[in-house]
Amino acid sequence: MLEIKLDDEEVKALFLAEVKSRLDKIESEALLMNSKQLCKYLSLSWPTVEKVFLSDPNFPRIRLGSKWLFPRKEVERYIDIWAMENQANADEKLYKL
Repeated sequence: MLEIKLDDEEVKALFLAEVKSRLDKIESEALLMNSKQLCKYLSLSWPTVEKVFLSDPNFPRIRLGSKWLFPRKEVERYIDIWAMENQANADEKLYKL
């Protein structure tokens, strides 16, 4: 005879971890991000996002009333280009030293 014992707390922790994982996946596939999601994606505070990115007129964004929305794919492309340009500038400064 087979006997299975389950720890309720462990099952609950596994369940919650799986739910969180699936919610994170859904969020990462969303077409638009709000300002809070953008900050989380960039690991930056909102004032830093405003200073570094929103000051650039080419940064992809949509304003609906008082709310900012950011097209995820366009932001990803912009950040890729921005990172390459900043790395090139940093490398250039290093070579000048």
